[in-house]
Amino acid sequence: MLLNVENLNIDIATANGTLAAVQDVSFSVSKGETLCIVGESGCGKSITALSLLGLLPKVAKRTAREVSFDGIDMQSISKRQLRGLRGNRLSMIFQEPMTALNPLHTIGRQLSDVYRAHRWATRREARERAIQLLEQVGISNATQRLSNYPHELSGGMRQRVVIAMALMCEPELIVADEPTTALDVTIQAELLRLLIDLQKSFGMGMIMITHDLGLVSRIADKVLVMYAGQVVETAAAEKLFTNPSHPYTRALLGSVPDPSHPRMKPLPSIGGTVPSLLTRIEGCHFYDRCPLASDACRRPIDLEEIGDGHQARCIKAGEAKIRLKVVA
Repeated sequence: MLLNVENLNIDIATANGTLAAVQDVSFSVSKGETLCIVGESGCGKSITALSLLGLLPKVAKRTAREVSFDGIDMQSISKRQLRGLRGNRLSMIFQEPMTALNPLHTIGRQLSDVYRAHRWATRREARERAIQLLEQVGISNATQRLSNYPHELSGGMRQRVVIAMALMCEPELIVADEPTTALDVTIQAELLRLLIDLQKSFGMGMIMITHDLGLVSRIADKVLVMYAGQVVETAAAEKLFTNPSHPYTRALLGSVPDPSHPRMKPLPSIGGTVPSLLTRIEGCHFYDRCPLASDACRRPIDLEEIGDGHQARCIKAGEAKIRLKVVA
């Protein structure tokens, strides 16, 4: 097992109280495996990923039964040891390339600094590695590009540089936080194919955070569905798509357009709003929006095994398909 996370909780101190951003989240990733974390904005996906690399804001507090990377206890290591892992054996592709890159330094310096910090390489060795990675991620005239600043590159080019930076030290695990959100559809497809090819080439484990369920169906080995800070369903990708067992998962899948259908049907939506996590919720977090909800759902509900690694946090897991409100 490359990464193992058990009972992860993240609390954020706010002016209005403590926000329970992540509650009792567990998952694992093996070498060469892809775990996709899905869910609507604010459900806790990105902050879960940031906590793995020790990048939480000062107002956030992480607790867990276990967070281990290749047998290393990530909760007990020093800041210096963490810096030795981060960017080296464990890397992240951030959501927005303009904020991930330093506007005051050239592309070449930023790529070289990563390599020299972890591999004690010479400037020449770091430069050669940077050129190699830029070429590998599809940037032409790589040698000339080293002298460019981020603002001189397009969004797609900047994101390729961010991917190259994450791969400079051949990490064993890479966390990709919606790496193509700000790009147009054509560039998105190119970069995702590139990332998948590079993952296979490097043999990396990967955690992909995304809203794109079409992408998930193509690349995921396992899927983790989050809602309001909790995991509501997890399974192997094929099982989750063929037998979604939580009403929220079904609602997400039901909102995906089917371009193959001769006449596009109106897309359904999920009524209601996401509950506030500033107050403790005893029962199902999806209660107020679920058409299958009953009084029994107001009691605490655990993530239960349905079969062969498929788990869902619902007392009615697997029941008849829910009816969703259709967008007018």
